[in-house]
Amino acid sequence: MHDLIENDSQFVIATHSPILLAYPDACIYQFTAQGISQIAYEETEHFRVTRDFLADPKRMLRILMER
Repeated sequence: MHDLIENDSQFVIATHSPILLAYPDACIYQFTAQGISQIAYEETEHFRVTRDFLADPKRMLRILMER
């Protein structure tokens, strides 16, 4: 992907991957009931969930497994 971008290729990618979302200079759009808006990487839910999980996996697993 990086090589193609270096040769002026463009991509439209639908992903939940915080790794792909972190690509330098990526434009990230959020689709909600209110419409489409551009959002910063650190404001994405996928970034926040991954950050919180890595900071405290036991806590996040407790939250995810609650009934």
